[in-house]
Amino acid sequence: MAAEHRTTERFSDICWSVFVQSGFCIAHLDPRLRISAANGPFCSHIGSSPADVLGRDILDYLHPGVREKVRREFARLADGRSARFADDVIVVDAEGKSFQAELTGVAVHGSASARVEGIVVLLRPSGSRSPGVAPARQKLFSPVHARVLEGVAAGESTVQLASRLFLSRGGVEYHVASLLRKMKVANRPALISKGYALGVFAVGEWPPRVQPEFIAS
Repeated sequence: MAAEHRTTERFSDICWSVFVQSGFCIAHLDPRLRISAANGPFCSHIGSSPADVLGRDILDYLHPGVREKVRREFARLADGRSARFADDVIVVDAEGKSFQAELTGVAVHGSASARVEGIVVLLRPSGSRSPGVAPARQKLFSPVHARVLEGVAAGESTVQLASRLFLSRGGVEYHVASLLRKMKVANRPALISKGYALGVFAVGEWPPRVQPEFIAS
């Protein structure tokens, strides 16, 4: 029994050494996805001190457009339906700049039970940083603007939008012009592109959907 205990301690020491000295971006999450530990490279890439990172929801550091997809993957880990996942994500640092990375999540089980007690996250950044995305929960659009923007992104014409939203053609054109001014773009294709770049649309969903945090109530 004593030998088994010493083996466990040595394994824990090795794991801690890898966590601290590996050079990889590693964080440990509690079951609620709050960061309970993060090594130096992780904090450096996020642009925050350990004190600022601890206790934060890991999803706060992800591009709004990928959060829901990653949240579902974490949920599968937490309830035991999956042991590991890896996905390409966009990370948003403390200054609002974004960069691409591969995120790997691994479920950590308790030593005496099959219950998931935490999740280890490994980030492998790739590419350069880009200008900031729209701040999370910034209310950019009215409900009508959001529905018009979704229709434009889905390729609907003015006539189709007018019929679906019970607006006149002139009303649709008015709202589209307002969106172009708000987003500071010249035409509909640019409006769609900037919407995706800012994380306004949920990634991987069709028809396009403006994320709720960007819609004023």
